[in-house]
Amino acid sequence: MKQLLVLSGKGGTGKTSITAAFIHINNQKAIADCDVDAPNLHLVLNGIGEPKLTEHFGLEKAIIDSDRCVRCMLCEDHCRFDAIKNCQVNSILCEGCRVCTLVCPVSAITMQECTNGNLILYKNENKVFSTAKLQMGSGASGKLVTAVKKQLTDEVDEALAIIDGSPGIGCPVIASISGVHLVLIVAEPTISGMHDLKRIIETSKNFNVQCVVCINKFDINQNMSEEIKSYCNKINIDVIGNIPYDKTVIKALDEGKNIMHYPESKAAKAIAIMWNMLYNNYLN
Repeated sequence: MKQLLVLSGKGGTGKTSITAAFIHINNQKAIADCDVDAPNLHLVLNGIGEPKLTEHFGLEKAIIDSDRCVRCMLCEDHCRFDAIKNCQVNSILCEGCRVCTLVCPVSAITMQECTNGNLILYKNENKVFSTAKLQMGSGASGKLVTAVKKQLTDEVDEALAIIDGSPGIGCPVIASISGVHLVLIVAEPTISGMHDLKRIIETSKNFNVQCVVCINKFDINQNMSEEIKSYCNKINIDVIGNIPYDKTVIKALDEGKNIMHYPESKAAKAIAIMWNMLYNNYLN
């Protein structure tokens, strides 16, 4: 299964809207949303059915047996995350490093697996959609992203999967990139957009994954759009799409739809052209 991953170096660039449009154009069956901190692709996917939730166990957390504890405070002294106070473990601060279990002289501390979120699966005869929701304050988001991708490949065998990644360059992004065929980076023509585009390109290069770029709302700052194109040309990365600013996108989102429900809109036409170039030149 080839995997197309849509990423952005920062939030709010239109990454999920473009992903939803691709899914609509290609009548895509295998889909994943790896933005486990704030998944929202399901909001613009119609007719995907009811979700099936499965608990996901992430990091282990320390548990102190109060009956065995002698209150020597060695665990508190050695915890670099300040997760232990008065012989009580703050599960949000605990990183599961196990140092406390090593220093405890009476073996009063054990590690216990804890849920860090829910895997979510939507499945019907038309689509298999894998995603997850990370619990607030939980870590191990990369493990949850890996589980999302595995759930998809376990459930469906398709030639192509389209994956909506998370913004930034952190752990969930790294887990999302692993094993994909192509990364489409969505950039916006702003100073911060240019800065974060460079960061996500460098992150992708570490995995030897081919990248292409599209510029969303390119016409709000054409000078910056030209800078992005010049930079990408300099490092041999193709800019395959220029999507104009279009208020119809907002109208579609307000209605719980993707932009391809308005095929005559400027943005829809630009995305359709970009998809054809992407599919024919990079995914075949």
